[in-house]
Amino acid sequence: MWVQDPLANVLINIMNSEERGRSECIVTPAPKLVANVLRVLQRHGYIGEFEFIDDGRLGKLRIQLLGRVNKCGVIKPYFSVSYKEIDNYVYQYLPAKDIGILILTTPKGILTHREAISNKIGGRLLAYVY
Repeated sequence: MWVQDPLANVLINIMNSEERGRSECIVTPAPKLVANVLRVLQRHGYIGEFEFIDDGRLGKLRIQLLGRVNKCGVIKPYFSVSYKEIDNYVYQYLPAKDIGILILTTPKGILTHREAISNKIGGRLLAYVY
């Protein structure tokens, strides 16, 4: 199966599975970017453990859900932002100041908006979760 945007596919599957009350979801394909974004979500308590399943093709990811994701999605196009501009996008994509995270890709890896501001690093916006 060909997927245009694997990150969007994973986030939509997570949100749909959360809405239906499932305890896990299985998504395919599993590129490195998706695994790094899932590590950020796991570090902040939105999802539980996830594991890579090698099926001989592109691979699959089994993700344990904790019921903490209300809404998530990708930000298209991937806006390039400096650390001073991040607050403008926080107000645009998140419901309140301290609720949720924006996920950015930076030269130091995949970070949340708070980590990017504290490190004074800009990057490209990938997704939001709350």
